[in-house]
Amino acid sequence: MAGIPGLLLLLLLLCAVGQVSPYGAHWKPTWPAYRLPVVLPQSTLNLGKPDFGAEAKLEVSSSCGPQCHKGMPLPTYEEAKQYLSYETLYANGSRTETRVGIYVLSRGGGQESLGKSRRKRQIYGYDSRFSIFGKDFLLNYPFSTSVKLSTGCTGTLVAEKHVLTAAHCIHDGKTYVKGTQKLRVGFLKPKFKDGGRGANSSSSAVPEKMKFQWIRVKRTHVPKGWIKGNANDIGMDYDYALLELKKPHKRKFMKIGVSPPAKQLPGGRIHFSGYDNDRPGNLVYRFCDVKEETYDLLYQQCDAQPGASGSGVYVRMWKRQQRKWERKIIGIFSGHQWVDMNGSPQDFNVAVRITPLKYAQICYWIKGNYLDCREG
Repeated sequence: MAGIPGLLLLLLLLCAVGQVSPYGAHWKPTWPAYRLPVVLPQSTLNLGKPDFGAEAKLEVSSSCGPQCHKGMPLPTYEEAKQYLSYETLYANGSRTETRVGIYVLSRGGGQESLGKSRRKRQIYGYDSRFSIFGKDFLLNYPFSTSVKLSTGCTGTLVAEKHVLTAAHCIHDGKTYVKGTQKLRVGFLKPKFKDGGRGANSSSSAVPEKMKFQWIRVKRTHVPKGWIKGNANDIGMDYDYALLELKKPHKRKFMKIGVSPPAKQLPGGRIHFSGYDNDRPGNLVYRFCDVKEETYDLLYQQCDAQPGASGSGVYVRMWKRQQRKWERKIIGIFSGHQWVDMNGSPQDFNVAVRITPLKYAQICYWIKGNYLDCREG
């Protein structure tokens, strides 16, 4: 396959085989079935230690909007391999670069600039965010899957020891941000006074005080497509990273899934929770309609503030095989961008979609075995 230089992203990665249930009034929004590629390491190189000198930015911006992205050519097969190669940072400061191959198993086995800067508001009209209070909500699924990074962003629990977040929360595209070598993940827990389990339970109107319990990160993975000089500079297509904790967190986590087309999402909506920095100590939940999409990105106007970057974007759909409803993360909230729409400025919040290739890569990072990554 490596000898097919012009293959466009493996024919859009075998094209998603979306399965829509034909049950009329009894129709349920059903998770589509996909034929998934395999992303496997081919070689690993040792790199020098980074300087950890970048300032942490809680959001990223781009002037290339939906039409701009749609006009960009899809990566060739060789480019896709380059973008999906990845860098791994370890807790001792060492790092490696891993080059990958992309395989398909048989059935058996031009940038525009907006010129002057504009104020980034990220709130669209009436603020529709909900602060989640009380341990009965905060400590229960799905809200309990949201965690805080010590660099200021949000992450989501996707396995017993793994957290999915945005790449820009730990790497600015050139080097790692300050504090990444000692990166920690915070879990919100009740803070009881005087050891009393129900110290403030007498007044349900008073939110129970919470605190963060922190776990150190063992290693991080960042796709080379995010690192400058590899992918084009227009986008957030590869703004995702996976963190591996030093010990299990013991909470229920949310599985990742391949992002269905927006028209197949229940109500056309997405959901995510994060630690917006304008509401310190609060977990903030929101949902909204998807306004536009490209192959790699979801454009929406969910109210959000810096700090929510890295939140897992999820939906709840019917799992036909198990005959049950299941939430899955289908994207990673990246941030805010202004877009020039026919000469008129318009702003969106953007999420990176989990495509079949990205699913195969992230799943391999988690599982370490491609045979466990055959269902998206």
